[in-house]
Amino acid sequence: MQFTGCGTALVTPFQLDFSLDEAALRKLVQRQLNAGVDFLVPCGTTGENPTLKRREHLRVVEITLEESAGKIPVLAGAGGYNTQEVAELARELESLGANGLLSVTPYYNKPTQEGLYQHYREIARSTRLPIVLYNVPGRCGTNLEPSTVKRLAAIENIVGIKEASGNISQMSALANAVPNEFTILSGDDAITLPLFALGGRGVISVAANEIPAEMAQLCRHGLRGEFDQARTIHRKYLPLMEINFVESNPIPVKAALALMGLLEPVWRLPLVPPRVENRMRIHTVLDLLELVERSSVAVASVPH
Repeated sequence: MQFTGCGTALVTPFQLDFSLDEAALRKLVQRQLNAGVDFLVPCGTTGENPTLKRREHLRVVEITLEESAGKIPVLAGAGGYNTQEVAELARELESLGANGLLSVTPYYNKPTQEGLYQHYREIARSTRLPIVLYNVPGRCGTNLEPSTVKRLAAIENIVGIKEASGNISQMSALANAVPNEFTILSGDDAITLPLFALGGRGVISVAANEIPAEMAQLCRHGLRGEFDQARTIHRKYLPLMEINFVESNPIPVKAALALMGLLEPVWRLPLVPPRVENRMRIHTVLDLLELVERSSVAVASVPH
């Protein structure tokens, strides 16, 4: 199974003039490879894909493919409200050499379950790439129900789901509804461990931006049923998983990565730098986990 274990939902680094920071992106990808993550996920919402122009979106994926050089799979973000536009993007990403697509449910317009089915069926028809569905009702306003996922799992190139409903009961029903070969991935770092017990096979992780080796190891233990070892990692890094959502993702994780010296603290509107008190909370967690130098300064606010 191509997309199992720890997949990192890569942030997109920007320069101080808000342009794409290609050099920083290459370094981030190499850091992930060196840490042993299982696959990479560029241009998801953690990568601020709604603010990327099409050429930037394709360039981020292209750089990720260049740097990963076939060592691990690249699951490129390709979701949105406009079904035909997503289908076109899917074809472009396939031509670049992406190994698969992560496609979030359409947001705001709240399609019916039949509409969601037909949306994904149309995208699947547009490409030969494997597709991982992405259910995050708290952000998109609609829930991809287990019964609909079961229907979609019958489509040959729909191979899995990133489940971020936060609803353990729904995850349990989902695991019962789909075939064994259909991959269920956690969309929340903090629920990765319990989802393994239900049959999940990994996570598309925000925290892996900061701690790629540790999240990869947690997943390896989880896949082997080594819950004591996985629980030790989970408990240690739970404060980081939680602080990453003290404000809207990816505001905190980019602030953390800036404190770690890995990128400039730059977000594109409508995202803005975290509030001062939250920057200090992020710094405190990083300090306790020894992820940042004690002498480092708080993240500077970047005017938009």
